[in-house]
Amino acid sequence: MNSPTPAIVAQNAARPLPRWALLLLCLAYVVPGFVGRGPWKNADVAAFGYMQELAHGHTAWLRPLLGGMPPETDGLLPYWLGAWAIQITPDWLMPPEMAARLPFMALLVLTLAATWYGVYYLARSPGAQPVAFAFGGEAKPSDYSRAIADGALLALIACLGLAQLSHEATGYLAQLACATLIFFAVATLPYHTVAPAVAMVVGMAGLTLAGAPALATLLGVGSIALVAFAPATPSERRLRWAVMLAIVTVLAAMLAWQLDFWRWRLVDAATEGKEFKSLVRLLLWFGWPAWPMAAWTLWRWRKQLFNRQVHRHLWLPLWFSIVSVGATLTTQPADRALLVGLPAIATLAAFALPTFRRSMAALIDWFTLLFFSISALAIWVIWFAMQTGVPAKPAANVAKLAPGFTPEFSWLALAVALAASLAWCRLVWWRAARNRAAIWKSLVLPASGAALGWLLLTTLWLPLLDYARSYAPQASQLASALGPEPGCVQMVGLSRAQVAALQYHASLRLQPASRTTDCPWLVADNEAWPAPENLVNPDLWTREATIGRPTDRKEFILLFRRAASPD
Repeated sequence: MNSPTPAIVAQNAARPLPRWALLLLCLAYVVPGFVGRGPWKNADVAAFGYMQELAHGHTAWLRPLLGGMPPETDGLLPYWLGAWAIQITPDWLMPPEMAARLPFMALLVLTLAATWYGVYYLARSPGAQPVAFAFGGEAKPSDYSRAIADGALLALIACLGLAQLSHEATGYLAQLACATLIFFAVATLPYHTVAPAVAMVVGMAGLTLAGAPALATLLGVGSIALVAFAPATPSERRLRWAVMLAIVTVLAAMLAWQLDFWRWRLVDAATEGKEFKSLVRLLLWFGWPAWPMAAWTLWRWRKQLFNRQVHRHLWLPLWFSIVSVGATLTTQPADRALLVGLPAIATLAAFALPTFRRSMAALIDWFTLLFFSISALAIWVIWFAMQTGVPAKPAANVAKLAPGFTPEFSWLALAVALAASLAWCRLVWWRAARNRAAIWKSLVLPASGAALGWLLLTTLWLPLLDYARSYAPQASQLASALGPEPGCVQMVGLSRAQVAALQYHASLRLQPASRTTDCPWLVADNEAWPAPENLVNPDLWTREATIGRPTDRKEFILLFRRAASPD
């Protein structure tokens, strides 16, 4: 006997969110952060460095190297996408760093679209539908499904951890998009044939090529089990789809083995020991506000969750969430692993909406209103202080944290920020003045507030963020010290991000240090000097300059000039 669903939804509560409003929100979230900036430090600029090397033919496509170093994490797909985009985009049209981001902007759009359609078909499952009223008036299946899908998309955009990582041109965004394609494929299997098959193949292959073969295998195995036991589907079709998924999973694992992508990456708690407190903090804020709603879903739908009949709308996102959280606890970097699970967590959060009471919805609204309004006001105040020096304390804090930074004024950035702020005020007024019955209403303010905060940061604060998170100021100082034609430059102890930044911003061709190489200059990271004697004879080099990053007092590069001929 099936347990009754906890969803009680009338037809007037299943009205869809206006398409123009949803598309405008997605546009306001996707575009900022991709345009108008240079490559940012660490993973973003390192990935761009590999893309540049591939695009210019300086390294092999199957074994990319940057400064003689392979990528820190396995994966080829993100570097291929960026390199192809650089090759086909003329330099006069846009700079290479922007061209490299175009495929990743498309991947973020794909993630949002696949999440919406996946949740739409999950909500159409018989076990996900609301209770039928005695005299009619319950929500129609299609309208209810659209409303739940709208809620899931809003919950995903509202997740605080999505903003930055989804706007970096790295393999982690590729993993997110490909995992979401797998999610979409399994969700749509009972209703379509071609689309889920294509999505599954592309998703499994893409996730493997993005450097996550173990994740792809785990998601594939779980998907096979869910399909095999899926209700309301003929047994012959279930068997056929389960076999197809098994074949795709095995082929993806073989592809990873052929490319030598299988690596043991589990963190040894005895030696490396992830800090429990930092993990708890990450889990609390990264998926906020979706994870509390997801927990509420598991509680309110517990009878369906532990029923003999496997309910896809619960077990599919739950499995994806479990795999992601498990990877977060056992691998590095933790936030990148958790990123892959955000669409699934948002899906679970959406199924909490038809079970909310009015008091809980009001609590979410008031908390969101206060948090994002105060955050937006703080961003505006600090921007005004940067431009005018008033108030004095925020301006002094900016000058202290970013010494040498010169504020820039942009009418376009100001106009976009003003429009977004006015839209937020109008939305708050609409939400407060009209008690809409739509079930997605509780997530309108969280999603819009997250989009507002991200848009303000990437418009008003973009010059400051670019200055603080870029190696460009440091690379510019190094280029000035080297002169117009430095010739050969050796390097010692530089990270992949530093190599990529110096090659791009300072137009240097760096070579790994060697006693046999006769170069007039040597660049070293401050923590890597003195260098091993098998690489560098320190007696042959004279320090010319110590160059730091303005916003990091601990990160320096050392510039040396050859003082004598090598032995």
